[in-house]
Amino acid sequence: MAPVGDDLHWRMVVEPALSTPGNFLFGGCGLGAGLVALEAASGRPTVWATAQYLSYASTGSTVDYEVTLAVEGRNVSQARAVARVEGREILTVNAALGIGHEEIGGVWVERPTVAPPEECPERRLPQMFTNSILDRIDVRVAKGRMFEDLKGSTGDPESALWARVPGHLEPSAATLAIFGDYVSGGVSQPLGRRTMARSLDNTLRVAQLRPTEWVLCDIRIHAIIDGYAQGNAYLWAQDGTLLATASQSMSIKFWPDDGPMPG
Repeated sequence: MAPVGDDLHWRMVVEPALSTPGNFLFGGCGLGAGLVALEAASGRPTVWATAQYLSYASTGSTVDYEVTLAVEGRNVSQARAVARVEGREILTVNAALGIGHEEIGGVWVERPTVAPPEECPERRLPQMFTNSILDRIDVRVAKGRMFEDLKGSTGDPESALWARVPGHLEPSAATLAIFGDYVSGGVSQPLGRRTMARSLDNTLRVAQLRPTEWVLCDIRIHAIIDGYAQGNAYLWAQDGTLLATASQSMSIKFWPDDGPMPG
């Protein structure tokens, strides 16, 4: 990401490291890039943000972000960033940005009990997933089935992954937006079949930022009805601190070579 003239206009090129195996911009990267622009323009950290995905940005294309600071209050800025490729709108990010002003609070959701990342197996992916963002992020399976173990039997709607960007120890809202997009990968777990999911939206709610090498993506799929799935993820630091929550709605399809699901 780089500003173009001022902090209200930004530009990036969709490199393979930001792309899906289908050669278009990874949804979490699109939201994360919007947050980089919004935080720079407002001078405030992200509290809440949601992206609505309208179209695709192919690998190699240039994405332009335009920021509008709609309301700048004493504690909170309400803003949006519109991303376009050659003038065509591909996604819109709406966000609230601000700094806390009350020393009150607590966390009431519980982190699942899982092994630490160094004791969890690496997630194995098909060769077709290489040269994309999926082989730029180190992922360990803390709870759930491996890709090759999805053979048709239904399973637990809750799964968990440890994820890190190697060498990156201070997660930002943009980084958490990328990890939050792993919700879509959790759809395969309850179905027991390999799925392709297109995110319709991606919402991030930041609780607090803490230094951590690994982030635990605690994924919980709520419902899958008529080809649409809903779920969320709690994002935890290694020390058990709740960093953020993420949620998505997705349009899903099965891989063409997967057989019918039992029952």
